[in-house]
Amino acid sequence: MREYTSLFIGGAWVTPKDGGLIEVISPDTEKPIAQIVAPGRADVDHAVEAARRAFDEGPWPRLDPAERVRIVRDLADRYEARVEEVAQLVTAEMGAPITFSRSAHARLPGVMMRALADLAETFPWEERRAGYYGSDVLIHREPVGVVAGVVPWNMPMLMVVAKLAPALLTGCTVVLKPSPETPLDAYLMAELIQDSEIPPGVVSILPGDSDIGKYLVGHPGIDKVSFTGSTAAGREVGAVCGAALKRVSLELGGKSAAVVLDDADPETVASGVQVAALMNTGQACVAQTRILVPQHRHTEFVDALAAMIDRLVVGSPHEEATQIGPLVSARQRERVRDYIRQGHAEGAHLVAGGPEPPPGADTGWYIRPTLFTEVAPDMRIAREEIFGPVLTVLPYRGLDDAVRLADDTEYGLSGSVWTRDPERGLAVARRIRSGTLGINQAYSMDPHAPFGGVKASGVGREFGREGLESYLDTKSISTLRA
Repeated sequence: MREYTSLFIGGAWVTPKDGGLIEVISPDTEKPIAQIVAPGRADVDHAVEAARRAFDEGPWPRLDPAERVRIVRDLADRYEARVEEVAQLVTAEMGAPITFSRSAHARLPGVMMRALADLAETFPWEERRAGYYGSDVLIHREPVGVVAGVVPWNMPMLMVVAKLAPALLTGCTVVLKPSPETPLDAYLMAELIQDSEIPPGVVSILPGDSDIGKYLVGHPGIDKVSFTGSTAAGREVGAVCGAALKRVSLELGGKSAAVVLDDADPETVASGVQVAALMNTGQACVAQTRILVPQHRHTEFVDALAAMIDRLVVGSPHEEATQIGPLVSARQRERVRDYIRQGHAEGAHLVAGGPEPPPGADTGWYIRPTLFTEVAPDMRIAREEIFGPVLTVLPYRGLDDAVRLADDTEYGLSGSVWTRDPERGLAVARRIRSGTLGINQAYSMDPHAPFGGVKASGVGREFGREGLESYLDTKSISTLRA
């Protein structure tokens, strides 16, 4: 069992000032796999003070952007030498199937670091404009300050990098708060940072519970908050930042729709939905769990989806063949079970799965992939984010009805359109209110494109030039022409 008796504050491992212990439990065996010290408020103060000092007095914000790019690329080199270790850690701490951990949890963060460094290399840190009133204007972009990054448990390392890399590249200093369910991969990143050229004080990593998160977000030394998590928690974070006039980015929940057009192939759709809806055992904010199908082809698509679910391998996340692993915690499993029971009670038809554990799952927080039909749009299973492997099929009559159903949600994070005609699919995608969509695929988090949602799915964007800009303040300087 791993043990961490120190906290990573200001680039060094230090003895905690207060706090308790966090026990990391395997979702597969339900046994402890690690114990770490938990930060208290005094430790948050220490981390913010170190970040404040590093920003106000240190070299990092004042470096040439090209130097920061070089150092982040070096960090990516160090990271990529340990990707298999990251994959194994994430699978152990949150139960993601090892093949998904390798491809998404472990490989993508290195890709993201390099891609964002490429963007920063060509970013217009300054530009000159001819002013309207006769003065030349210099547009100067500078780091926003000390950033609090709050990271969820479902995509832990990817979200660490999504907040850390743009903050570093723009010259900010950072205090990261990973989830207590998944601290181990974040501490691996701490080891890499300690060995890198990032100066002392620039980065602290404090795994902690929601109380520590609230204290960090409300800390007067924080200039910007980047939060990924539930919509309910995001509303609280937004309220705190609004009252303090802090910059804030919120990447929140989703209840996305896969819109299946009448010319789509059922087997292609089922294969695509397996990825779009059931990645990470359905524990993804972008999961497209509302499958909208044309009424006159309803049976064909349901049969294909049911056959896909029946083929899924549910089992130990450490096995190469596993496609659906355990959920992250006993609490999360009970939450998903409650939604399945609620769907049945509301009158939806259970085609596959159910609330009972899979055969042979005597230990571990496992649940069977589940498919509902005869789902009314006002049912809870059709409206609320379940965060588990539960799919609902809703029929529509005509494209206008399909778009209406796709938008009949408080969320707007992701979605997809499935068709043999990509141009037709693009026309439908343009009509749907969502921050990201894919045509015949789940939207991939392209690091050169902005990612985020509308409505209750969040505020602001990560990745792309827009993501870098969210960590910058813009200053206009006018000069009277001679």
